[in-house]
Amino acid sequence: MPEQRPNIVFIMSDDHAAHAMSCYAASGEYPAINSTPNLDRLAAGGMRFGHCYCTNSICAPSRATILTGTYNHVNGVTTLAAKLDGRQVTFPKLLQAAGYQTALFGKWHLGHGGVHDPTGFDEWKVLPGQGLYHNPELIDPTGTSVYPGYVTDIITDLSLDWLERRDRARPFCLLVHHKAPHRSWEPDERHATMYEDIDIPEPVTFNDDYEHRAKAAAAARMRVDRDLNQRDLKRPVPEGLTPEQEKSWKYQRYIKDYLRCIASIDDNVGRLLDYLDAQGLTENTIVIYTSDQGFFLGDHGWFDKRFMYEESLRMPFLMRYPAEIAAGSVCDQIILNVDFPETFLDYAGLPVPETFQGVSFRPLCRGKTPAGWQTSLYYRYWMHLANHYVYAHYGVRTTRYKLIYYYADALGQPGTVDERKEPEWELFDLERDPRELFSVYGDPAYADVVRDLRVELRRLQLQVGDTPYPGEQ
Repeated sequence: MPEQRPNIVFIMSDDHAAHAMSCYAASGEYPAINSTPNLDRLAAGGMRFGHCYCTNSICAPSRATILTGTYNHVNGVTTLAAKLDGRQVTFPKLLQAAGYQTALFGKWHLGHGGVHDPTGFDEWKVLPGQGLYHNPELIDPTGTSVYPGYVTDIITDLSLDWLERRDRARPFCLLVHHKAPHRSWEPDERHATMYEDIDIPEPVTFNDDYEHRAKAAAAARMRVDRDLNQRDLKRPVPEGLTPEQEKSWKYQRYIKDYLRCIASIDDNVGRLLDYLDAQGLTENTIVIYTSDQGFFLGDHGWFDKRFMYEESLRMPFLMRYPAEIAAGSVCDQIILNVDFPETFLDYAGLPVPETFQGVSFRPLCRGKTPAGWQTSLYYRYWMHLANHYVYAHYGVRTTRYKLIYYYADALGQPGTVDERKEPEWELFDLERDPRELFSVYGDPAYADVVRDLRVELRRLQLQVGDTPYPGEQ
């Protein structure tokens, strides 16, 4: 008889913001800008998490945290320039050692060669670096091959082929890691004209003037009107537009291609769900859909991520397991990407290594909130001034407030710019200012809040073993 430990299918995209999913837009927090019927199907059959957050909003660091169950100062992948040492303990290794079949297809982005290749997988094929949308190369233990077609389809094809070849007598853990919708956004032919005849609504903070906040917001180089390049837009800007019209035109070019890439992901999630249904695997298979971090969809006039602001910090997280999770349920408790591996091990009936720093949220999936569940989180972005000129910062988010400290120093981290800026603080009252437009750090009415949050920030740093900036004021 097959073992009854649940199978795990972990689908992760890259830069897919929660507010570009219709099941999240249905909450009313953000306007609906697209339709994702298969992701909605996953949410309808399981649980939608409204407050899932990353601990560092950049691709490689988030992926390292998800694999190792540790914060980046522990696993060593603080920036895009750092590589993962595969000798570390990871949840796929533990599942594999316990009898699970394991496989990874798609984006890796944690280095290649020797100890940097994927470990803990019976089979893997991964993109080199970011990889290509069309006719991508894929690396496996035997070398590199070109695969004709569109990358999202190819990753799903490889995943379905592996599922067909698996040992039916053993449980499996399959990681399906999509490149899409990472910049530069290149849709497939099937979705190339999607949204052609409509305008996507601009976000309410599209014309943010960056006043009332730290200098870091104005300094960032990720503005739709100024920093999208010809490669992103794929055609010249029409002549004769006013600055306001040009900004709106660029937004429509960007957001439509972004959403077209997501439409392909949605189709391919549907293919996986259909396969599980057809094979009678749905009841005993945990299916997760998430992204490695959030993304600015014109919010604050930006594209990209990195900031601790909500659209970048928040990850979509859908989880279906009919044997245990109530269909159509919603969880508003805080979970973190560092908690994912502990949860997977919990479902597999395996002990969690002492080195792991998260906590299993399996009780939340059952509709129960344990006493003392986390009501705050610690975040740190290390890539000072790299790529989009975002200042290095860390901070704490609670259920109501967010305190951010831009220590603005490279601290010798790889892939950063050694140019120190003046440190600054920001405080947001998320109940009164959910779009994070007005920092109230210097408001005397919030003096007690600042004091308490700085204590909580220090507590969280001590808890995870990180150190505050030596010059913190």
